Amino acid sequence: MEMFSYDFMIRALIAASFMAVIAPLLGVFLVLRRQSLLADTLSHVSLAGIALGFFINMNPTVTTLIVVVLSALVLEYIKKLYSSYSEVSTAVLMSGGLAVALVLMSLNKGENTMNINQYLFGSIITINWSQVKILGVLMILIVIIFIFLRRPMYVLTFDEDTAHVDGLPVSLLSTLFNVMTGVAITVMIPIAGALLVSAIMILPGTISMKIGKTFNQVIVVSIIVGFIGMISGLIGSYQLDTPPGATITLIFIFIFILVNIKSSIKSH
Repeated sequence: MEMFSYDFMIRALIAASFMAVIAPLLGVFLVLRRQSLLADTLSHVSLAGIALGFFINMNPTVTTLIVVVLSALVLEYIKKLYSSYSEVSTAVLMSGGLAVALVLMSLNKGENTMNINQYLFGSIITINWSQVKILGVLMILIVIIFIFLRRPMYVLTFDEDTAHVDGLPVSLLSTLFNVMTGVAITVMIPIAGALLVSAIMILPGTISMKIGKTFNQVIVVSIIVGFIGMISGLIGSYQLDTPPGATITLIFIFIFILVNIKSSIKSH
C-alpha cells in the first residue's frame, strides 16, 4: 500500500505497536484498582505541561514529563490526606491542570496554537524516531517491571490489607505505578492526543475483562485488542485524514459495544 512507503507512517505504526503493549498493561491495573480517572486526570494535567513548554520556549515533551511526574507524586500525597475520599485528589489535579493550561495559553497570545492542537488531538506526521525509541525503551521497562512486580501488584490491586500484612511497600508501589502511568501518558500524547490518551489506556482493559476468564487471559487479550485498535485506527486515520487519537478511540468503542452486545446475548 502507498502509505507504507512514507517514513512518517512507518514511524507511527512502530510507535502504535509499542503503545499497544504499554497502554493495556497499565490500563488493566487502572480498571481493576478503580483508578480509571487517574489516567484522565494525568492527561488533563499534561495540558499544563504542554502549555508551559510553549510558554517558556522549551521542548513540550520535557516540560510535560516533569509536570506529570510531579502531579503523580502530589496525587498520592493528597490521596493520603483524604484517605476516605480518594476522588478529591483527582478532582483537584484535573481542575488545577486545566486552569494552569488555559492561563498559560492565554498569556501565550495565540502563538503556537497549531502546535498545541497537534498535542491535543495527536498527529501522525509529528512522530520522530527519537519519540519512537523512547516508546520502545518505555515498553521494555514496563514489561520488565510487570514481570518482576506482577504478584505484588496483583495482591495490592485486589486486597491492600493483605499487601500490608505481607510486608509489601504499598505506598511505594502505588507511587511507582502512578509515576509510570504519568510517564506513559506523556510519551503517548504526540500520537494519541492529550484529550483521548486516557481512553486509549482504559478501553482495551475494559474490553478484555469481558473476554478473559483469568487475570493472565485478561492481560493477553487486552494487548491483542490494543494491537487491533491501535493499528487499524492509525490506518483509518491516514485513509480518512482524521486525528489518530479520535479514530483509535472510536474503534475501541466499537469493539467495546460489540463485546458487550455479545456478552448480553450469551447471558440471556
